[in-house]
Amino acid sequence: SPPAAVSQVTVRDALNQALDEELERDERVFLLGEEVAQYDGAYKISRGLWKKYGDKRVIDTPISEMGFAGIAVGAAMVCLRPVCEFMTFNFSMQAIDQVINSAAKTCYMSAGSIAVPIVFRGPNGASAGVAAQHSQCFAAWYGHCPGLKVVSPWSSEDAKGLLKAAIRDDNPVVMLESELLYGVPFEMSEQAQSKEFVIPIGKAKIEKQGTHVTLVAHSRPVGHCLEAAAVLSKEGVECEVINLRTIRPMDIEMVEASVVKTNHLVTVEGGWPQFGVGAEICARIMEGPAFNYLDAPAVRVTGADVPMPYAKILEDNSIPQVKDIVFAVKKALNI
Repeated sequence: SPPAAVSQVTVRDALNQALDEELERDERVFLLGEEVAQYDGAYKISRGLWKKYGDKRVIDTPISEMGFAGIAVGAAMVCLRPVCEFMTFNFSMQAIDQVINSAAKTCYMSAGSIAVPIVFRGPNGASAGVAAQHSQCFAAWYGHCPGLKVVSPWSSEDAKGLLKAAIRDDNPVVMLESELLYGVPFEMSEQAQSKEFVIPIGKAKIEKQGTHVTLVAHSRPVGHCLEAAAVLSKEGVECEVINLRTIRPMDIEMVEASVVKTNHLVTVEGGWPQFGVGAEICARIMEGPAFNYLDAPAVRVTGADVPMPYAKILEDNSIPQVKDIVFAVKKALNI
């Protein structure tokens, strides 16, 4: 049989494809947020959708996150399936009461009688030159809260498969995208471009097999890990790179299986160190069966413990770079 067709698709187009397919598939799905309709989205994620589906399905809102997130949560409670876009997740702070107190807790507090099938999505973490107001990673914040599912895609395939899964899920899902990945093209198989392609929430993916050290990351740092792995490979060190994909529920079994194989662990994230995603992974490994297989302490690579500076040189030094990952691997392997 001929090889399956593979094409280059940007993360932006993959997200647009997912939204288009789900709006078409289920009339209960609608998109709301600032600039999502007539302007085609602040980052052009919703390009063409307002023209195709009209005012009832793609809705421009005022600049009032608490207001439109609340409207979306209420709509979800009466069986619609809203996709609520935040222009950046930093602005979700205005609506965190709605996300946690209204969306995340309702299914539990109603003994399962009220589902809240809603997706909160938008760019998360550092962009470029937007300083502290726009550069925080919320993976640890939202990953902390029971009642939410939290996904953090890297590639175009991740973005499409996880957004479709999130929209179809009966729970509130927080989808943390990276603005710096929107324009990046990734190879996408024919299967990944089909209308029924979904990635199950809670399953990580091994992006590169290796034997010497396990690298675990989510979102943009997955790419940095693969770059670091290529550098280290030339020095005879083979890294296994795991793309978490989901922050909550976390696929700790895949990380454990990898650590059992490599005996070394390095976690990489753009967020802050204290109470971070890497901290959680390290704790889970320490408490579980893989701990006895570690030949050295786990090492965390994180963003700097500061609000994001504006100056480019300081920003570069506040975000994990490939050289930081290479350094951490050598530290873990004592080379």
